[in-house]
Amino acid sequence: MLSGKNIVLGVSGGIAAYKAVEIVSRLKKAGATVYVIMTEAAAKFVTPLTFREISGQPVVASMWDEPKQWNVEHVALASRADLFLIAPATANVIGKMANGIADDMLSTTVMATRAPVVLAPAMNTNMYLNPIVQANLHKLQSLGYHVIEPACGLLACGVEGPGRLPEPAEIADYVATILNSVQDFKGRKFIITAGGTREPIDPVRYIGNRSSGKMGYALAKMAAKRGAHVVLVSGPTELPCPPGDVRLVKIERAAEMREIVLKEYRDADVVIKAAAVADYRPQQTAEQKIKKTGDTLTLVLEKNPDILKELGQLKQRQILVGFAAETEELVANAAQKLAAKNLDMIVANDVTLPGAGFNADTNIVKILASDGKVDELPQMSKEQVASVILDKIYGLLSKKC
Repeated sequence: MLSGKNIVLGVSGGIAAYKAVEIVSRLKKAGATVYVIMTEAAAKFVTPLTFREISGQPVVASMWDEPKQWNVEHVALASRADLFLIAPATANVIGKMANGIADDMLSTTVMATRAPVVLAPAMNTNMYLNPIVQANLHKLQSLGYHVIEPACGLLACGVEGPGRLPEPAEIADYVATILNSVQDFKGRKFIITAGGTREPIDPVRYIGNRSSGKMGYALAKMAAKRGAHVVLVSGPTELPCPPGDVRLVKIERAAEMREIVLKEYRDADVVIKAAAVADYRPQQTAEQKIKKTGDTLTLVLEKNPDILKELGQLKQRQILVGFAAETEELVANAAQKLAAKNLDMIVANDVTLPGAGFNADTNIVKILASDGKVDELPQMSKEQVASVILDKIYGLLSKKC
């Protein structure tokens, strides 16, 4: 499963360091060559000798050890790695990485690598939930680092909550998934829109919608995992930027989304419009907060540009995918939109169904193709739905080659 893969495992100084021994064992049994770098604190919990015996490779525990080969050792390991795993990743190591500090062998080597980096945080619950640690993790995720969510349970410190290192089998499976992921979109540029837009009424109020952005972010995550370069144009959301080759462009208004999408469109291979774009905006935006002066307030709305229709008119070689969130006549309304906007495919969902509405982690969709075929999917996680959509897009791209 991991035959021929070189994995560098960084072990930092937490009580969960003992679990890293089994991680090495599982990765090696899967066929990988594992090189271990330990912090000085980690060596207080588990000896380098243990990792050397399990991995069959020299263990690096200090920047000042005599090198085993005549080369710059941290650069050599960084270049050799197909994947860099840090387990356990303490708050200290996470903070160093997020802020560019390289003052030991582990932090220096991970900064020099261009391989995917996977972090498995493990620490006291209150430390893990500390806003500084969370901000550091979000920053690293936005830069493309992979983070395995810690498990919940009773910790060594006696506190119960999130912060436990996941089981070694789970971590090994996660690593295998990344290293064995199909790169069928390598060299392809995707534009994916996500979230809702906000059309200002005055400096404190706006017209918006209930979109969470979860579907668009799931698409961006899964497309990047398959090798795509993704431009993610997102309305306001609390979601972190998906890992991988994802460039996040944040906007608020429909006009801003249109400007970015049209700018990126010419050299795009695929455009997926998953955003819930406001159809109308206030004709006038008040410069000051509107005061309560009567029992009613009249707003005059005007149409926003139809970005998806405009892309359909400009379409040359691009694959263009739309979304239709409906409350009635799902297939009929989606089919009309598919034809009117010159789409290759449209994903339709009835937002009144439990498990398919805004903010849900699951979705229930029907996928309509331009040839009239309709595929109905059962309730799935949004990442699973994204994978099905991407498989169909791959089929469309293959036909154009």
